[in-house]
Amino acid sequence: MPEPAQDWPAIEDHGLIGDLRTAALVGTDGTIDWFCAPRFDSPSIFGSILDRENGGSWQISPHDGATRTQQFYFPDSAMLATRFLTGHGVIEVHDFMPVLGAGDADHRQRLVRRVVAVRGTTRIRMRLDARPDYGRASCAAEAVEHGVLLEGDGVRMGLSASTELTIDEGLVTADVELATGDVALFVLEVLGDDEDPCRAEIDDTSALFDATAAYWRGWLSQSTYTGRWREMVNRSAITLKLLTHEPTGAVIAAPTTSLPEVIGGDRNWDYRYVWMRDAGFTLYALLRLGFTEEASAFVRWLSERLGEETGQDHDLGPLRVLYDIDGNVPQEEIELKHLSGHRDSQPVRVGNAAVEQLQLDIYGELIDSIYLFNKYGAGISSDAWADVARVADWVCDNWDREDAGMWETRSGLHRHTTSRLMCWVAIERTIRMARQRGLPGDIVGWSAVRDEIYQRIMEHSWDDEAKAFTQVEGGTALDAGVLLMPMVKFLSPADPRFLSTLEAVEDRLVVDSLVFRYDPERSPDGLDGEEGTFSLCSFWYVEALTRAGRLEEAQLALDKMFTYANHVGLYAEEVGATGDQLGNFPQAFTHLALISAAINLDRALDA
Repeated sequence: MPEPAQDWPAIEDHGLIGDLRTAALVGTDGTIDWFCAPRFDSPSIFGSILDRENGGSWQISPHDGATRTQQFYFPDSAMLATRFLTGHGVIEVHDFMPVLGAGDADHRQRLVRRVVAVRGTTRIRMRLDARPDYGRASCAAEAVEHGVLLEGDGVRMGLSASTELTIDEGLVTADVELATGDVALFVLEVLGDDEDPCRAEIDDTSALFDATAAYWRGWLSQSTYTGRWREMVNRSAITLKLLTHEPTGAVIAAPTTSLPEVIGGDRNWDYRYVWMRDAGFTLYALLRLGFTEEASAFVRWLSERLGEETGQDHDLGPLRVLYDIDGNVPQEEIELKHLSGHRDSQPVRVGNAAVEQLQLDIYGELIDSIYLFNKYGAGISSDAWADVARVADWVCDNWDREDAGMWETRSGLHRHTTSRLMCWVAIERTIRMARQRGLPGDIVGWSAVRDEIYQRIMEHSWDDEAKAFTQVEGGTALDAGVLLMPMVKFLSPADPRFLSTLEAVEDRLVVDSLVFRYDPERSPDGLDGEEGTFSLCSFWYVEALTRAGRLEEAQLALDKMFTYANHVGLYAEEVGATGDQLGNFPQAFTHLALISAAINLDRALDA
């Protein structure tokens, strides 16, 4: 049984900070309980969100506790403040990872924690317990000239502070009293083999704070969004940027692993990878918001994958479902049995076995993303076009295969409607690009297969009794993925078949604007237990309502979804039955869908 909730921070009780290489979760209790370094996919150094006793953490809190805590971002930034209201005064912990400029060749990876006494006199305590390699190792701590050197399992870090530090068997602690206006500073830096900790200077850190704030404000000022929901869209844009690995251009799905979709269950996955499925939505969001540099970097990353043919030897086609940050096939999925899991939700997994699945829909999302960049960005190269044409040829030959589907179920292979739909998208977008730019290709052959797929979906994925498109050919279960049909231009949003499908989805899968992606009872997914509503699908529902012309309902559904964001505007993958956030956090796909839903509803309301 899971431990009582009060012994754990809720998944949503966190803010995210990062430096475009990795990220950290900061709890509302002032604890950094998830941090991998130097990259998103590196083993964790602080991982107590997955094991309170053995995972490692970095805690800063009032010595006598707090009557109330608040957490917020500094405006238009990724810099977080956690405020503690105590019986003696108010203190704030300012957490950030310095980013001084785009593509900074001299970037230094630092976690900066600045404690400020706002008023009154409060004693605070700091406790740093570094546990590298997902808690399987510990760090030796040694006092050096400007702080403490931490070394263990290939990790080398320096902790410097403006106050005295105490070492006790690898733990580093501090205890300091702050009066109004006083500041205590703690800086943890990832060091190279020959580097030593630098002195922590309050003035220098203030300059770092200002420079990092200026970077984020300058970056966000490029956004072209001026609509009704600017605060939520801007926060989603910043979150998406935080999940970008700047050196490669990759965008990961989430910065965490194994946060459960069901508390106490085993639906726990590693999402610190790049999913092909996210590509089209990522590029759409970046381009619509005006972030062309990020879009170009991601297209370069995608183009490299197109030319590799890594999946051919595994009968999976020219692409894999997911890649690591460098574009390599990730490690084998393994279980870390020494970790208890979040609220005893085992197993904790590293790696993701979905990489060995055939998921045909990824080709639609990928080629749609290339099409969008070709239309709104700088345009693709001749080499990239040759790769696109080759992929389209492969899709033409393989679209009718059974696959695992877009939700990566582990119940076997089926003929999924959304897989057929996105194969249609892959071929249709390829034809569009060829015609728009006069590019060479078998337009006649592609058109014939495109039309065959269209007829197949209309005839074999349609259930006359339910008056809806179904999850699989000849099935009766529904799937929220069919809400994409008008978004990808497969059907008109006014088509009677789509409108009746929307009504069927509302009847079976929608609960007060929240949407389940499918019904596991009608279509078993090979896993035990239930799952929450899928926030991505809830935003797809908003967009489907918008395109169907039901604008008041769309606006209400969007406003309701905003209430399920956490206190700083972040979303996990799912929303549970009691409104709690479930799954890896924050989830890029959810924030991408939020941006798309808001932009399209704005446009419809202004029409």
